[in-house]
Amino acid sequence: MAEDNPGGQGDQASPFNRTAQHDAKRTAILSQAARLFNSNGSRATTLRDIAEALGLTKTSLYYYVKTKEELIYQCYMATLDHQHSSLDDIEQSYTAPLERLSAYFLRHFEDWQAAQEGRAPHNAVLLEIAGLKGSHREEVEARYIAMFKRLRRYIRQGVERGDMRPCEPTSTVLALLGSLDWTFSWLHSVPPGSVEATAAKALELISRGLYAGDREYQPRKLNREANHQSGLPGFNRAQQNRLKQEAFYKTGTWFFNKQGFNGTSLDEIAEHLSVSKGAFYYHIKNKEDLLVSCYNRSLDILERIHAEAAQAGGNGLEKAGLTCRRIFYIQNSAEGPLIRYNSITALPLERRRAVLRRTEAANRHLSDFLAEGIEDGSVRPVDTFVAQNLIAGAVNAAMDIDLWRKVGDIDAVALDYFDVFFNGLLPRGQVSTQ
Repeated sequence: MAEDNPGGQGDQASPFNRTAQHDAKRTAILSQAARLFNSNGSRATTLRDIAEALGLTKTSLYYYVKTKEELIYQCYMATLDHQHSSLDDIEQSYTAPLERLSAYFLRHFEDWQAAQEGRAPHNAVLLEIAGLKGSHREEVEARYIAMFKRLRRYIRQGVERGDMRPCEPTSTVLALLGSLDWTFSWLHSVPPGSVEATAAKALELISRGLYAGDREYQPRKLNREANHQSGLPGFNRAQQNRLKQEAFYKTGTWFFNKQGFNGTSLDEIAEHLSVSKGAFYYHIKNKEDLLVSCYNRSLDILERIHAEAAQAGGNGLEKAGLTCRRIFYIQNSAEGPLIRYNSITALPLERRRAVLRRTEAANRHLSDFLAEGIEDGSVRPVDTFVAQNLIAGAVNAAMDIDLWRKVGDIDAVALDYFDVFFNGLLPRGQVSTQ
């Protein structure tokens, strides 16, 4: 008896199956585009770059996508479709909420390694959702929120079953997603053969937390000292220029965070500040320079916070917690915001490297606090490099918490947000009264 349709049009492996060929080419285009967007940023990546990387003509690429915005949108939707497909598979394989959440966490690392080794497509890091327009942004945001809700459901169910510690589920998922999103900036420094072990360390950290005690870590009340402004006279021109630049950088940070680099207009910033274009451009030469200045302003603040935490006394865990809470407060109060690193790929490579070198140096202070905590017994023996980067990702994603949940006392929300890193997901003993 002959085979049913051997090698025919319905055979997905057949070279004559045009649908399969089209889908394979589209997947290759989106993977290559995601790789270039992740490493170089959308601003520095052209459609010609993507076509040449695939051995295509630009005309051939236009058959699949007409504009770069359309390509970014398709990359983001492909990534989110992959995330939902992964969750579908996980829900088929595991029933316990904690197992599902753990499997999702580990799969993120597995997907990254598979893409690096050419075994799977690259997934786009969702850095520039804010730069999408109209229905593109709405669809991507809706798909992202749907993924977020699935993960939050695992947390709620796990707490109800007693498999997880009581925690605020919205804040916990936001912190974990921030940590996972940040891996694109540091996993490349992990030896290829160590990615699986690094993923296991990361999962163990969020499962058990940093705190070395048997019960829950209860941080001290945060003493927020008022910022003391310089006492220079108001008529001092240098002081006035400094205050103007601070206003430009602060407002620019807000626009870059909300609208992305491509969606931000210098004219719009000047109008928002009620400043003439001439006066604005006297201080700010171009958008790229403004973005660099916004990063430097944020790093100045971070370095000051680290220095204050180092001098505050207490053990290593308390210093790490103080750092996180003060950064969170600035991100979600009138003192902020700090720049989100979603815009980092908009900078040319040399300027980007300079910002990242300074960022890594600042983040190492957190690693130092954790190492101090291991020595003084407040922190469990953990890989401080992994811990530093997980927390750094959550810090980067810590702004606009009020879009996701009600905010009264900002510091109380900060404690909810970072709780997963200090106390972990797994149940502990009764709350300590120390």
